[in-house]
Amino acid sequence: MFGTVALLVAWVFSIGLNHLENQADNRSSTYIYAFYIVSITVSAISVRTMHDLTMTGQSQFSSFCVFFGAIGCGFILEAWPRSSIPNRSDDLKNDAADILVEDWDKPTAYDQSNLFSRLTFHFMQHVISIGYCRTLQNKDIANMMPRRIRTVHSYEFVFRVWDRHLQKCRQSNKMPSLLWIVLKAGGWSWAPIIIYALTESVMEFVQPILLDVILNFISSYSTDQPQPTALGLILSVGMFGAAILSSMASGQFFQLGTNLGIELKSGLISMIYRKSLKLSPGARREATSGEITNHMSVDAERIGQAITTLPLAISAPFEIAIGIWLLYRQLGASAFTGLGVVVLLMPVQGLVAKVLNKAKDKKLEAMDGRIRLATDILSGIRAVKLYSWERSFRERLEAYRNTELKHLRHIGITVAVMMIMFTSMPSLMTLLSFVVYSLVGGPNGTKGIMSAQVVFVSITLFNRLSKPIGRASVIISQAISMNVAVKRIQSYLLLEELSESQVEYLETPLYKVTSTPEKPLSDCDNSPPLAIQVHDGEFSWNSPVAISGSTSPESKEQRSGADLRPTLSNINLAVPHGSLTVVMGRVGQGKSSLLSAITGDMYKQQGRIQISGKCAYVPQQAWIINATVRNNIVFGKAFDQEKYDRVLFASGLLPDLEILAAGDQTEIGERGINLSGGQKQRVSLARAAYQDADVYLLDDPLSAVDAHVDQHLWENLIGPKGLLKDKARLLITHGVHHLSEVDHIMIVKDGGIDETGSYADLMAAQGSFFQLIGEYSVSKKKDRHAVEVGDSTGREDSMAIERAEYDNEEDKAAGLTANDEVAREDDNADLTLEEQAAEGAVSWKVFKGYAKAATYPLSFLSILGFILSQVTQIGMNLWLQSWTSQEQSGHQPSIGKFLGVYAGLVFLYFSLDFGVNLTIFVLAGIRASRILHENILGRVLRLPMSFFDTTPIGRIVNRFSSDVDNVDELLPIHLSDFYYFLTSVFGTLIVISVSVPIFMALIPFLVALYLVVQVWYIRSSRSLKRIHSISKSPLYQHFSETLIGASTIRAMRADDRFILENSAKSDKSANAYFAYKIANRWLHMRLEFLGAIIVFATSLLAVLGRRTLAPGMAGLALSYALNITFMITYLMTSFGDLQDQLISVERIQEYSVKDQEAPDVMPKDDKLLTNWPSEGKIVFRNYSTRYRQGMDLVLKNVSFEVLPTEKIGVVGRTGAGKSSLTLALFRIIEAANGHWAKASHNGQSSYTASTSYGLNPTEEEELGTIEVEEDGGLIEIDGVDISTVGLKHLRQRLSIIPQDPTLFAGSVRENLDPFNQATDPELWEALERAHLKGHISSLAGGLSFEVAQNGDNFSVGQRSLICLARALLRKTKILVLDEATAAVDVETDELIQKTIRKEFKDRTIITIAHRIKTIMDSDKILVLERGRVEEFDAPATLMQKQGLFYSLAKQAGEH
Repeated sequence: MFGTVALLVAWVFSIGLNHLENQADNRSSTYIYAFYIVSITVSAISVRTMHDLTMTGQSQFSSFCVFFGAIGCGFILEAWPRSSIPNRSDDLKNDAADILVEDWDKPTAYDQSNLFSRLTFHFMQHVISIGYCRTLQNKDIANMMPRRIRTVHSYEFVFRVWDRHLQKCRQSNKMPSLLWIVLKAGGWSWAPIIIYALTESVMEFVQPILLDVILNFISSYSTDQPQPTALGLILSVGMFGAAILSSMASGQFFQLGTNLGIELKSGLISMIYRKSLKLSPGARREATSGEITNHMSVDAERIGQAITTLPLAISAPFEIAIGIWLLYRQLGASAFTGLGVVVLLMPVQGLVAKVLNKAKDKKLEAMDGRIRLATDILSGIRAVKLYSWERSFRERLEAYRNTELKHLRHIGITVAVMMIMFTSMPSLMTLLSFVVYSLVGGPNGTKGIMSAQVVFVSITLFNRLSKPIGRASVIISQAISMNVAVKRIQSYLLLEELSESQVEYLETPLYKVTSTPEKPLSDCDNSPPLAIQVHDGEFSWNSPVAISGSTSPESKEQRSGADLRPTLSNINLAVPHGSLTVVMGRVGQGKSSLLSAITGDMYKQQGRIQISGKCAYVPQQAWIINATVRNNIVFGKAFDQEKYDRVLFASGLLPDLEILAAGDQTEIGERGINLSGGQKQRVSLARAAYQDADVYLLDDPLSAVDAHVDQHLWENLIGPKGLLKDKARLLITHGVHHLSEVDHIMIVKDGGIDETGSYADLMAAQGSFFQLIGEYSVSKKKDRHAVEVGDSTGREDSMAIERAEYDNEEDKAAGLTANDEVAREDDNADLTLEEQAAEGAVSWKVFKGYAKAATYPLSFLSILGFILSQVTQIGMNLWLQSWTSQEQSGHQPSIGKFLGVYAGLVFLYFSLDFGVNLTIFVLAGIRASRILHENILGRVLRLPMSFFDTTPIGRIVNRFSSDVDNVDELLPIHLSDFYYFLTSVFGTLIVISVSVPIFMALIPFLVALYLVVQVWYIRSSRSLKRIHSISKSPLYQHFSETLIGASTIRAMRADDRFILENSAKSDKSANAYFAYKIANRWLHMRLEFLGAIIVFATSLLAVLGRRTLAPGMAGLALSYALNITFMITYLMTSFGDLQDQLISVERIQEYSVKDQEAPDVMPKDDKLLTNWPSEGKIVFRNYSTRYRQGMDLVLKNVSFEVLPTEKIGVVGRTGAGKSSLTLALFRIIEAANGHWAKASHNGQSSYTASTSYGLNPTEEEELGTIEVEEDGGLIEIDGVDISTVGLKHLRQRLSIIPQDPTLFAGSVRENLDPFNQATDPELWEALERAHLKGHISSLAGGLSFEVAQNGDNFSVGQRSLICLARALLRKTKILVLDEATAAVDVETDELIQKTIRKEFKDRTIITIAHRIKTIMDSDKILVLERGRVEEFDAPATLMQKQGLFYSLAKQAGEH
């Protein structure tokens, strides 16, 4: 009675506790859930026992049944899904990730799943069901992965351990080990993973033990004492249960391993990203953006994958030990022969692992170089096309690729050797063990009896051993990959960082430090408060001594004396609040370096930098993010409409927004690709202005805009009456027309401040500044311009310009004008097209394409090899079955004969196995990789610029890095696995059907079940893999954007926001990967369940047919049945994995079949004179063009003629089409509606060679709605229509100094002459004429000096001069200057103009310039307005007409 009352009280309390638990958590308690399961199981046994004891009529039985029902109800309630959101602490709600991720507060699918759901992966069922009905989308898998493995938590989780370790190593002067930290960071998370792995190992070997008992049971029926049938049935159920438990343990092991892998990978990606924001100048030279992206996309990925396999290093030896012990029970001491094989091969394995490790290191090194160069090329693809350098860069890329393939060949051979060791080792162990056992395995060294029980239990055990032995290759391979990846990331993480103490950001007022140390601070209180102060500063881009804590400083031996000299010295600077200070100086004197020093981007060797308040920075080359115009301007700040409108007006952006497709919601392409240079700079200025900072650092923003825009920005934004009039402004400029209005002027010369003072003081001093003003000042003309214009024409023109400064977009931006919305599918707010995932099954064309790349004979040979190896393996087992049958029947077979044949079959299997793997990994695999890479590389370099305008670099780099790497290494492995398991499953089914014919009746049913499961899985798996692949691109793109704009991000102290954005993108990618891996485990669980049914059915049929079935055949059938669970599961998995990896081939092929621009070589090229163009005559005839099919025209019916050797100046307001004219001349854009415009279009209605570039009726109707229906006219050079000339021939016969001077990583020599056509004296002569010889000769190595990525170790002005040197080297008859001198000072500009007039006097020159002064001496001026020719005549004539050119010149102060 007391027990009943106690039980009742306990259950009453448990109901209350259960209610509280429901309120506190969003999932059922694992412990309560497990308690219910145990209680139900025990109660069921109790009910059965009471039934057997005939207690059913007693009240105790009735009460217990009620209790049993109550437990069942409780279990149902506990297992019922919960949707309530648990209460969370305030600190968790304020977590950074909560700000960014909309669904962060919602419980994740994993966190809500109960014990049963997690064990069976049922929480993934709804995703699989959706995927079966339709193509999965990213929203279908949102919020899947556990909260604790998201980036915000995983970063803290990994970084905390790494930071502590780093501090200890620095104190003890030891080398830190990131590998140890990665392992240590897992902490107690490793414990359940290892427990599950060991549990799986035990369950794996329970089945062979039960097989031994079953065969003993069947053998008993050939004796006088048969065992009871119930025992056979129990044994069959036992084998089924062992298979299920093994499957659950395996699933949980891989699940938890995946969770930990994602956690560590996300943490490392965040560490890599955060490190990129802190890299010192020296570290930035060592780690290029391509290498850093590789650390994230390849190295961190491999570490995450390797984490799952590492616990197998513990479970594999454990399984081997169990297997050897069980074999010892069967074969006695003979079993140690097999162990001896493993021991003897261990040194070979170590040697192979060493070779593999070295090969992987070398391959990744070559891959880094390839990706770095590819990123560089894609970033400067416009320059590559303008100079026709595709072939040169392709050869350089292929050189890296050939090195990569050479090491990949070594990897392939090594992997083939490893495969022969690990896949064939069980057969060798079986052979040697049976040889010893058959000769001396009996009692007292007599011959052993080869009974069915001994042979097939031993074979089953050897097959079980093949799993841990086979895993050894995976473990070693993954461990090597992880070790290599960890070392690479560690080297990066140990690069020196910018010191956070370099710049002191103060919230309190800052006062000038005087030169009298003894003067008390209080005496300075009456001086004006300062915004910026630099005292005794000395700065350098090179550090003679590495920053404390760095383990990879540059050696001093590698630096010249020039490198060790400070870039800036003796810098004393004080900028008061509310003042406007201008910095001037010649190219390369240190102006931009001064701003970099103030923002903390240089090494501070001595001195002090202080900034009072917030800082905003506008770099010389505007940094634009791939987002809407509004998001670029607001830049993470709270949106304030009133302030936003003021900023837009002051920045001169209002007219631009009126013509953009979606106003300020229009997406700006990557790197601002769809904006003109002036528009990008104004967006950059607007961003800075919106920040409402206290200090503004402006690095020559006015050089990129036209003269009238310059005036607008000065009056409304930067100048003494502008929006920023109350802010401290430090402005670099080369213009002199605003200097009389500034508060302070500094002249920078040779890395120091040469002169400083107000405008009046410097003019009075009559120094170098006075000479500069006297020679170039246009202040008097500006004064005259300020007076009202007397004539009405001038006034009207001027007012028109003020009203609509930018009535049309320039250049690339013009493609977004939106007057006509009909049939313009590409014309909307989103310039960058969303990356689309293919739908449905991976096409057989994809597999066929891969097989074709590998060659059909090699592909067929691979399949044939696996078939023959499987036939050989079946032959080995049938031979053993024949041997046991003869032993069983009492015959004495010839041991020599049986062992000889068996040995021959084993070695034949070895040969076939090695040969087929060598074919797949080396012969076919490498050839396919090479061909696919050549195809995509050749195609991408030949794609039109419109493709790059709408495609982020990260998306393209993803193909060249992640996808190519998958094709290189993963695809051959999965292909080999698929062939192996496919032939193994067919072989197994044949053997079981022959052994137990009735089993054939089950095959249709089982096949149907497998197909249903497979179809459900494959549809979802494909979508999930594609989602995962696509989710990487935004992460890579954001990473690339950050690396380019790191200086701006640091200066504006926006690090935290960008880190959060990176975390969100990383979590999105990790969530997709998590869903993909869980879907894989979902499949495994169900396939292994079906496999367990096969085992149960086979063992049950063997038990039921015990009287007619020979023990040998039963053993053969059961040994194969026990393997089929593993075989079928991995067949389906490998098929899914193969399809997933073929998606990489699909993605590569997607870019390999896109429409190219016009051919490099055309038939007419051979008919042209070798010196064409010999005169330089250019004729535009009714020429119209657009940037992409379906967009508005940027040039409209343009007609004009340029005579040989004429100098033509091109002017026009922003958006008039000036740069578009030059792009048309180089055929970067084609004539509207022309053959090549349609043929190279890659939009939604692309024109391919297969359709002969024809249009379908719908497309014709759409194109008919565009502004012009006739063709776009033509351009002739020396009487030749350039559309009939090959692009290579055309572009190499023209020269250009582009608006954005582009340099590539490599030597100065390679940047000047990538084809090595010029001699060193010719290069030096070109540099001398470009006024750059002195600077280049002072650099270490001279022409061999390494240019940093994007030319970061040269100023923008110096880059322009290098581009001038390129033009001098080409010696073509036509030269185009596209605002080439915008970034140089007026003195250097004058020298360049003299060089151009002298060196190019016999050439035709087309000059686009913001400075009207630079084109006033042109023979003719071409004035463009809204894409049309407004005026075209001599400058004097146009000034007399007082038209548009007159107005522009007047605004520029030239009249």
